[in-house]
Amino acid sequence: MEGTHVRLEWPEPEVALVRLNRPERMNAFNTAMAEEIAARFEDLHRRAGLRVVVLTGAGDRAFCTGADLKERATLDEQAWFAQHHVFQRMFRAVAETPVPVIAAVRGYCLAGGFEIALNCDFILAAADARFGLPEVTRGIMPGGGATQILPRVVGEAWASRLIMTGEIIDVDTARRIGLVTEVTEPARLLPRALELAGVIAANAPIAVRQVKQAIRATRSLGWEEGRRRELELYAACVPTDDRREGMRSFVERRPPVFRGR
Repeated sequence: MEGTHVRLEWPEPEVALVRLNRPERMNAFNTAMAEEIAARFEDLHRRAGLRVVVLTGAGDRAFCTGADLKERATLDEQAWFAQHHVFQRMFRAVAETPVPVIAAVRGYCLAGGFEIALNCDFILAAADARFGLPEVTRGIMPGGGATQILPRVVGEAWASRLIMTGEIIDVDTARRIGLVTEVTEPARLLPRALELAGVIAANAPIAVRQVKQAIRATRSLGWEEGRRRELELYAACVPTDDRREGMRSFVERRPPVFRGR
């Protein structure tokens, strides 16, 4: 499926590949592109049989460099807030995807583009990736979740440094602080992301969705509430055909065939 600013492909029936498609602007999102990203992900929320999403950027220069500042520079305060409402819908649509979303990052991943990646479940990066949140150098601050998500990923000190200085870090630093889970050569990035997507897609889909909910609950719940929520989600896996298939396949020494029910 082709869109003006977003391309949707299906490398496997259960794996969606979403490409941010504005390479001439380093995949910076304007209002129209943010609306399209939101709509595309909201459609994926309802997609039966979907198990994993891989999100990447078109071209070799950038994953996404955030909001298109040329457009933003023309906005008065009322229009600015109206646009940011659209951006919030986009960030939430990515974050609330019920299946895992893998960010495959090549080149620059900055500002709101970095926040899109942070709203995914984990990040794979090419050796040429660069990360930064330069909002404070433009008189604003991150508004897509970075102040809440980044401290949980890399710790409060590194999050404070990156957000307060606006500095851009290379992929080696990103790996060292735990921001990215793996670094590959640029040509290997997308195949590796799809390979990992295949590994996840082969697992029991109900269980994987429950795991995602349990992990995300750590962002809003305390220890005891989180443990209770984990048990609720765990209990929902027990009566499924997938759980019974997982046990049978182990006993029968064969790969499981999960049906998502």
